[in-house]
Amino acid sequence: MGLRTPLYDLHLALGAKMVDFGGWDMPLHYGSQVEEHHQVRRDCGVFDVSHMTVIDVNGAQARVWLQRLLANDVDRLTETGKALYSTMLDEQGNVIDDMIVYRCEDGYRLVVNASTRDKDLAWMTACKGSFQVEFKERPELAILAIQGPEARNKVAELVSAPRAAMIRELKPFEGRSEGDWFIARTGYTGEDGLEIIFPKDQSTAFFNDLVGAGIAPSGLGARDTLRLEAGMNLYGQDIDEAHTPLTSNLGWSVAWEPAERDFIGRQGLLAEIEHGVEQKMVGLVLEERGVLRAHQVVRVAGIGEGEITSGSFSPTLSKSIALARVPMATGERAEVEIRGKWYPVRVVKPTFVRHGKILI
Repeated sequence: MGLRTPLYDLHLALGAKMVDFGGWDMPLHYGSQVEEHHQVRRDCGVFDVSHMTVIDVNGAQARVWLQRLLANDVDRLTETGKALYSTMLDEQGNVIDDMIVYRCEDGYRLVVNASTRDKDLAWMTACKGSFQVEFKERPELAILAIQGPEARNKVAELVSAPRAAMIRELKPFEGRSEGDWFIARTGYTGEDGLEIIFPKDQSTAFFNDLVGAGIAPSGLGARDTLRLEAGMNLYGQDIDEAHTPLTSNLGWSVAWEPAERDFIGRQGLLAEIEHGVEQKMVGLVLEERGVLRAHQVVRVAGIGEGEITSGSFSPTLSKSIALARVPMATGERAEVEIRGKWYPVRVVKPTFVRHGKILI
């Protein structure tokens, strides 16, 4: 038996197929992964993401410590409520984890991956040093992600007037508190939507309210195809401790200025740049029948080989797509080995669908 979110029994009651995900028993789908995917793209769906880890960071030197700990610069969070995507690197510049950081009234809130919880907390403890900073895990909180073009409108109709007003006022990549709820306009699907962090003893009732309002319960299967279409990396597949942001389409998340900010991993990344970045992350589209999967070999004629990191059938495109790490000189065409045969693929920017629009 794995770890369970407070919604485990409700998932079973709703007919979810449960699977192990990083040690957690999580819903894969509630009957149709593809229909859940389409529901989020066209309307909205709700995901239980309470397995993720919330860490609050406070103290006189919280800002300075996070500037050292993270590759992105929390000084970009110029106002309370703003959010930032960042990686956390080791000294060589490899990715320990990726996360969202929110600036709160009394400090910062980090939301990190479930599978990396133990090593994240160990790394943060090791990097604390003499900084006047405290960080606290918040296991008493649940997280629901309501995603899709109608998500904000539908949720606003179910909550109190102050929370509804906040939902309507939130800008993309903002998160604010209202009572014991923290409501953020962020997500992992390429669509607009909300992530709500709130006491777990309220989660069952609110999840039921959402489903009762016609918001489709959605599982890990749809979450994975949605994030893949949006070109969003999954830790442990597309990013890990063997690769840097520069080879993972995440160079944009590294804040090089101010030059004197010596974040952990900066020197490792500079060394990689000086040596020459050898790989890049691209998108692949299979024009023929077949399915692209992680670890399949990508061959680029006259240049070399790479590897698919994430691949699946895209319900929106009705084609198989993938993210792949390939040689820097890769152009517009490549081949992928599927069951001993080579299939031609088109190389595209690693964002296939955003906000319901096909981008390739």
